[in-house]
Amino acid sequence: MPLMTEYNKDTIKESILNKLLRYYGCTIEEATPKQVYAAVASTVRDQIMLKWRFEKEARRSEKAKRLYYLSIEFLTGRWLHNNLLNLCSTKEYEEAFAELGLTLRGVLHEEPEPALGNGGLGRLAACFLDSLATLNLPAMGCTIRYEYGLFRQRIVEGQQVEVPDEWLTYGNAWEIPTQRDAVEVRFGGQLVENWIGGHNYVSLKNTENVIAVPYDLPIVGYDNEVVDRLRTWSAVLPQNFNLEKFSAGDFSGSTNDRNSLAAQISKVLYPEDNTYNGKKLRLMQEYFLVSATLQYAIRDFKRIYGSNMALLPEKVAFHINDTHPAMVIPELMRILIDEERLPWEEAERITEATVAYTNHTIMAEALEKWPESMMRETLPRIYSIMQELNRRLCLKLFDRFPGQWERIGHMAILAYDQAHMANMCIAYSHAINGVSQLHGQILQRSTFADYYQIMPEKFMAITNGITPRRWLMLANPSLSSLLDETIGQGWRKDLMELENLLPYADDAAFVDKFAAIKHENKARFSRWIERHQGIRLDPDTMFDVQVKRLHEYKRQLLNALHILVLYNRICDDPNYTMAPRTFIFGAKAAPGYRRAKEIIHFINVLAEKVAAHERASKMIKIVFLQNYNVSTAEMLMPASEVSEQLSTASKEASGTGNMKFMMNGAVTIGTLDGANVEIADLVGKDNCYIFGLRSKEVEAIYAAPGTYRSLDIYETNAELRRALNMLFDGSLTPENPRMFEGLYHALVFSDNGGMADPYLVLKDFGSYQQAQHRLGDDYLDKKAWTRKEIINVAKSGIFSSDRTIREYNDKIWHLKPLTRKG
Repeated sequence: MPLMTEYNKDTIKESILNKLLRYYGCTIEEATPKQVYAAVASTVRDQIMLKWRFEKEARRSEKAKRLYYLSIEFLTGRWLHNNLLNLCSTKEYEEAFAELGLTLRGVLHEEPEPALGNGGLGRLAACFLDSLATLNLPAMGCTIRYEYGLFRQRIVEGQQVEVPDEWLTYGNAWEIPTQRDAVEVRFGGQLVENWIGGHNYVSLKNTENVIAVPYDLPIVGYDNEVVDRLRTWSAVLPQNFNLEKFSAGDFSGSTNDRNSLAAQISKVLYPEDNTYNGKKLRLMQEYFLVSATLQYAIRDFKRIYGSNMALLPEKVAFHINDTHPAMVIPELMRILIDEERLPWEEAERITEATVAYTNHTIMAEALEKWPESMMRETLPRIYSIMQELNRRLCLKLFDRFPGQWERIGHMAILAYDQAHMANMCIAYSHAINGVSQLHGQILQRSTFADYYQIMPEKFMAITNGITPRRWLMLANPSLSSLLDETIGQGWRKDLMELENLLPYADDAAFVDKFAAIKHENKARFSRWIERHQGIRLDPDTMFDVQVKRLHEYKRQLLNALHILVLYNRICDDPNYTMAPRTFIFGAKAAPGYRRAKEIIHFINVLAEKVAAHERASKMIKIVFLQNYNVSTAEMLMPASEVSEQLSTASKEASGTGNMKFMMNGAVTIGTLDGANVEIADLVGKDNCYIFGLRSKEVEAIYAAPGTYRSLDIYETNAELRRALNMLFDGSLTPENPRMFEGLYHALVFSDNGGMADPYLVLKDFGSYQQAQHRLGDDYLDKKAWTRKEIINVAKSGIFSSDRTIREYNDKIWHLKPLTRKG
């Protein structure tokens, strides 16, 4: 049956009914909810395909430069609702659903949550793809098709339990297998030197080979004709790959060894790396992603432009999103030298002109390093290329820093038996950016200061952004309608037009409407979370929210200790009152991160303690959201009133959760870290609550650790001391008094021989407590509080990922928008 060319209520109905009949042999009345979802998704995909054809044809006819954005994760969220929104077809589908006896909410409920990402890195990458397509820019996101993602979180007796996230059980309605682009990725083996015409071209023998099979997901631009793609690579062993079955559509039957090395490569996101094999698997995953992507990209380039590799920087851009895809650099060198037969110097020039790198963290453990022995064994040709890159780099460094061996070792790619991936990205990319203005400054003055001294022209800062399509239009339809009514619809294409809201912050009628929407969003989230997790919330309480990956530097522990202090006040003083507040946490801890899991347990034990106290439970409720994900965030962000952004200053590169909260009207309480600095500058000190040490003060403490003694704070702050003592005196857990003694020791004495309180929780506690007190008092004036929320929304336009992508394109990629002709 040919694709429809017009999608209205009647043709949509017809398509859904026909697909149910053809695919499942059933009527709408007989179909299961999952069958209905599949028929709807297939109809929407058909509609997308009409636009996807334009992107393919336009890119080739216009010979447009294309971006390959490589990221180890893309936290996309569900696709159906977002695709309807970007197609501007939600109304037509809702009308069709109504006549078929369906609801949009019911259909959406059947879509599995994609498990291709975990946290802010992946969510940012997904926002970028949305904006690239919306801005008509030709791009392909590239990642791995994880069978199980990270994990599905369960909270059992207050503790995190990880279970497999089997999101592909019923397949993925959106992905399109592209068998002609499958490539072979090689591991291990021995190097073979081939001297031809005085040049040495290296090949490999006795390798262990893996087939990378691509599955493409359409990325729909908002209200335009462009559909970019997210390419996910799946791994199978060659002897188990049946191309005939694959070409016939039997994608699961085309490979039959699920315990093979190949199956492991694309099985789980971030396998535990505290063992040699786990670490090696991560290394193999990263090279698999890079090699598959670059082999395809060079093949596609040659199809359009021929074999003139000198054109590559004009027609292709490779972007490394954090250090996971860093092997883009030696892999591109390998292809250019060994396969395209270019001399080293020309290959190096082309590589550097084609590759750019975004740094997302200054945390030492996240700046990837690999044992040289593992690199040599697993990827011998890549290692040999890195050796030569390192030799040439060190010659330049010797000239610049003669005799400064320690400094050169710190800057080298290979040093101290480790391969330093961030150093390779800095040395051999043409552009390096931080993701907030503060982060960019820290990279230049601290993390990569030596490199900044010799190549300052490479460094820049481009503040992160979020897509307003998913995080405002889709997540907060009531507020979006109010914005349309008040300032027109121009903000939907240019988010800076939200500034037109500012005069309405003092308009009594608008303030009342805004407050009513916030309350209804709180009620909506309360209904949603009761349906999904059985948790009952009171929408008349303040919703104070901290949701993000669980890491000590993000300081969920600071928040929890403050709640414990408030609990003690309520218990001790019968006259103490406060605005009733619901504290909402959501976070996953890495399976091997013992301290992070201990903090989750502490929060849940504290929640039970508060709930059991008759008076305290009337003023405080603590909720830990199980398996926090994008769909939960879409419901939660519009309902939030306080955004907790508590990272130790200098540790959070940017953050994007802070932007989502702000765009939906939540007021920030946070340190001057990452994008919080820019939020505070935009809204002013009266419309956010800033506390704690500044980044330079934190850096000074780390530079002279003996100058800070957390024990002094423990001894002088009686309320805090009592809360800390409760971690081991049996007050919280009488059956196991010392359950959280490790937290106490880490904060007061150190439990690993290093610095006590390394993330300065106790140091910032007093300042945080004062900021919380001001916030609590201000919340009692509901009109004034709503005014703060409106100002936050009005000033959030700068954090659109459309603005971010325009900056990347102007400064780094130089892509030209695709145009429809004729």
